[in-house]
Amino acid sequence: MEPGNNTQFSEFFLLGLSEEQELQPLIFGLFLSMYLITVFGNLLIILVTISDSHLHTPMYFFLSNLSFVDMCFTSTTIPKMLQNIENQSKVITYEGCIIQVFFYIFSAGLDDFLLTVMAYDRFVAICQPLHYKVIMNPRLCGLLLLVSWIMSAMNSLLHTLMVLQLTFCREVEILHFFCELNQMVQLACSDTFLNNMVMYLASVLLAGGPFAGILYSYSKIVSSIRRISSTQGKFKAFSTCASHLSVVFLFYCTSLGVYLSSAATHSSHSSATASVMYTVVTPMLNPFIYSLRNKDIKRALKRVCGIVYMCSPS
Repeated sequence: MEPGNNTQFSEFFLLGLSEEQELQPLIFGLFLSMYLITVFGNLLIILVTISDSHLHTPMYFFLSNLSFVDMCFTSTTIPKMLQNIENQSKVITYEGCIIQVFFYIFSAGLDDFLLTVMAYDRFVAICQPLHYKVIMNPRLCGLLLLVSWIMSAMNSLLHTLMVLQLTFCREVEILHFFCELNQMVQLACSDTFLNNMVMYLASVLLAGGPFAGILYSYSKIVSSIRRISSTQGKFKAFSTCASHLSVVFLFYCTSLGVYLSSAATHSSHSSATASVMYTVVTPMLNPFIYSLRNKDIKRALKRVCGIVYMCSPS
């Protein structure tokens, strides 16, 4: 294939999870179901936290934002994948690919920052309970959220602008179900040393940094819980952060699994399949983890369902 400037062509080809035609209806049905569950579950969390005054606390404020980001995360990739399967097409426009890259990196980064902020919230609640309302005031919560959005947007914009500077071959086949940054960089015909360096540094700083913050917060939380004398008190303290810890474990383990499987097999199809875990499965499971493990959410859901039932026509 002849190299050409990145403005001389208008489309890429997403090869998806499998090229076998008989599997396409199964993949379509599976991903459509997971997408609908993800949107409905996260939207329900947002509506419940907004409608119930008992949930107007920092923890649920950040949770509703996490649910919104999870909806955006899946909406960036899945609808286009479903459209291509329905139309029996593998095409995505150059502009559409760039947009996917931006919002994918933005959503993943914001997920990471929000999980870190939520870990800090649990740290203050357990380690400094008497000062919780003073420290986690609305101004600080808003500032933490704003910084998270700005940092994620700047990181995403940097990667996107650097991709725009690359030169691609005229027909680019991406062995993935969406325009993943690393795949695009590998397929470029021009020098990608700077792109690879920026990706590496961003991974260390913007993924490793928040993860280190989460580990530090939970090391302090564990130390505080161990100092509690009663078993019931220890259980109550741990239960307040069990849901968040489960989501953190799921997010980082699935993300790490993608890169380990990719490095071990050197197969793009294997990497694409593993990516399903943190791009689709994790956002789908988050609402269930918080609703099933959280008594406040369950009470709010029952209250909202009761109101809907009373307001519905007999």
